[in-house]
Amino acid sequence: MQSYEFTSERLGFRTWKTSDFPKLLEMNTHQEVMRYFPTIQTAIQCREFIERMKTHYLQHGYCYFAVEELATEEFIGFIGLSLQTYDIDFNPSTDIGWRLLPNYWGKGYATEGAKACLNYGFKELNLKEIVSVAPTVNLPSLAVMKKIGMVKVKDFKHPLLTAYPELETCSLFAIQA
Repeated sequence: MQSYEFTSERLGFRTWKTSDFPKLLEMNTHQEVMRYFPTIQTAIQCREFIERMKTHYLQHGYCYFAVEELATEEFIGFIGLSLQTYDIDFNPSTDIGWRLLPNYWGKGYATEGAKACLNYGFKELNLKEIVSVAPTVNLPSLAVMKKIGMVKVKDFKHPLLTAYPELETCSLFAIQA
């Protein structure tokens, strides 16, 4: 039986394990999963991500959590919260984000998981506001933001995406406790 930080109806949220690496690599090298990101990720980047999330969790009590389907205990991707500090007028901020393996798309998992993370952020961590950012072309993620009750604040040029004109214009959504 897996130990989770918290659960939703169908999902379990936990910190990262080294054994998550193969599935994370599969997800982060999948062209369709990564279509709204500058590049697919390397094995080194995936290992660094896991270590970064472990450290982030220890420092802040949250991260982009590894997520499992409760019925199967299969890793399906990540959904969670991350402190953002890149240079823009709304940072520092706590971002909510998600990325799922394609087999788990279209099942409402991103929405269900994001709602559970909002609840965790507001009720357990006492956060006052949570934001989400995605390229304006990423309609699936923008739809999830709306489904979980977030409101669009503005569109902006993402300072970390200036080399990728098709992704540079992003939407900022926010929700308050």
